[in-house]
Amino acid sequence: MISPRLAAIVAALPLQPHLRVLEIGCGPGAAARAIADRLSTGHVLAIDRSDAAIRLLRAGSAEQLASGRLRARRVAIEDLTLADDEEPFDLVVAIRVGALDGRHPRAGARAMDRIAAVTHPHARLFVDGGQPLRELPVHRRT
Repeated sequence: MISPRLAAIVAALPLQPHLRVLEIGCGPGAAARAIADRLSTGHVLAIDRSDAAIRLLRAGSAEQLASGRLRARRVAIEDLTLADDEEPFDLVVAIRVGALDGRHPRAGARAMDRIAAVTHPHARLFVDGGQPLRELPVHRRT
């Protein structure tokens, strides 16, 4: 089950079947599963700093994990690097993530650096707080 709020957020994302999506702060994985279900050749990497959240995601996402449309990793966005078998992401979504919603500016600066490092130059970043989302620019160092 997905809440109406999360369903609205997923529906507002500019998803295309081939996109590589990064969800930051995935919690138990409701949004990650909903996103993965809308992809065919793309996939979602769902990350969270909480072991419990990643365990819950894995427990409730057998179909999406088995299909390869969903992967999960316990890591904070401030520490994220691409694995050897990963390519940069096309779309990033973060819902209720303190480092990206203004609650933790210092962590936010580190998070934005990591997002820029793991995404394609054309990647788009969406956070909650709009109607229902707002887009943030991904600043890249030149």
